[in-house]
Amino acid sequence: MLDPAAPQLVLNARMLQFSWLPADPDAVAAVLPAGACPRPDCQVFLCQYVVDDATQTSGLGAHSLTYLGIALDGIDPPPAGDTPGGLWTHYFASSPRVRDYSAARGVPVTPGDTWLDLRGEQLTAETHANGAPLIRTIARVGDTGCRVFSGHHRYLTAWGGGLLSAEFPYVAEPVTPFEVESVEFLVPAHPVYPLRPANPLTICGGLYSPRVSFAYPALPVALDQPPAATGLRPARVGEEQVVIGL
Repeated sequence: MLDPAAPQLVLNARMLQFSWLPADPDAVAAVLPAGACPRPDCQVFLCQYVVDDATQTSGLGAHSLTYLGIALDGIDPPPAGDTPGGLWTHYFASSPRVRDYSAARGVPVTPGDTWLDLRGEQLTAETHANGAPLIRTIARVGDTGCRVFSGHHRYLTAWGGGLLSAEFPYVAEPVTPFEVESVEFLVPAHPVYPLRPANPLTICGGLYSPRVSFAYPALPVALDQPPAATGLRPARVGEEQVVIGL
């Protein structure tokens, strides 16, 4: 098992990431723990990505992953205004190594597989859980150009009555044009179903990139303390935590 306190690097993942307005804002708000406030629009986010080869990581190996969550009000990364923070509600990882590493850091991870299939301008991203299709996204995508997006995604963890914070740096080469055409939640009985998008579909923002690089930081720190002052240890698998992020 990887040391959950150690940072990890991922290079050139194929990634689809975007957010939407939900069909049932009250159901979305009900998913949040006490003390976490959704944005006024109850925006939901989804990320589906694939790491094709072990040489693209510092130790995680080849894997695929999907996560969903709820954007939070007033949680912004430095510099302010880059990307709002949010609550991870579901996290499906194909690799036991990634699942062990994530669970030990408090992530609500379960087994699942993600495929990204690009045929011409049509990208199909499909997430499977329990051996069956769970989420299917279809997007119209173009080619990468000279644009590069970079910044930080902020993740907070509710732990021991307080909040821990982690910053996930990223660099992405987005395609143009980019348009999400449909998002299907295929299993009404599954716990992800309350996060389904409204009809008509309203996309708040997002991207597709064949090359996204990012890092898992070392251990998170207390929200109001510098890293050297915390003395935190990694979480053990099974400890009850809530992970907040985007």
